Amino acid sequence: MLLSFGRSLGRRRSPFKELEKKIGYDFRKTNLLETALMHRSYRFENQGISSDNQRMEFLGDAVLGFVAAAYLYGKYETCDEGDLTSFRSQLTNGQALAGIAHSAGIGVFIKMGKGEEHSGGRRRESNLADALEAVIGAAYLDGGLKAVQKIFDFLFVPILGKLSGDAWEGNPKGKLQEYCQRKWKCSPHYRIINKEGPAHATIFTVEVAIGDGLTGVGEGRNKQDAETKAASEVLVSLDWQKKKQ
Repeated sequence: MLLSFGRSLGRRRSPFKELEKKIGYDFRKTNLLETALMHRSYRFENQGISSDNQRMEFLGDAVLGFVAAAYLYGKYETCDEGDLTSFRSQLTNGQALAGIAHSAGIGVFIKMGKGEEHSGGRRRESNLADALEAVIGAAYLDGGLKAVQKIFDFLFVPILGKLSGDAWEGNPKGKLQEYCQRKWKCSPHYRIINKEGPAHATIFTVEVAIGDGLTGVGEGRNKQDAETKAASEVLVSLDWQKKKQ
């Protein structure tokens, strides 16, 4: 009898083990995770429940944005603010979050009202994305930034390569940066090799070099434009080399 009770208690204490395994983090306080998975429709249909996951979603959105920004800042050393902002958006927008949440099976664990569930709520992108942000918020409350970093490393970092192709479309510098990181674990090296013209109309010439010694040169009315053109030249050369092989 006592053994049976112990087994039952053990099961009740770890209702989210499967989910924790899929997100790469074990909660110390599973009640936080339970709240993170409670859709507002469930609270509306069940008296006595005083909270849902909306506040945790707010917190998770902010914490995820910070962790993603810090990671991208360290990984892509030559990218400017605009590039990094674009990349972070690709990584943390609603569609990306919903895809990650779906892969982790979060939808199965969301508590929601009958009406919401019958209308396809478990598959709805907004619900999945919101639940993932709430789970991240709960992880922060449970274990601080280290906990969020574990989830980020487990769920987000593995898909960076896939997302980067979309994020860098039309962005030669970013595309070259991603190529160099993937191939050599280093960044392209840009340097100004010439400046000419008056201060209000200076023409910059920039050279970029990558890991295999390949270089490209670009000119522009500012350093950013020149770097972009130099990166484009290298990408053209890389494409030509691939076709030649």
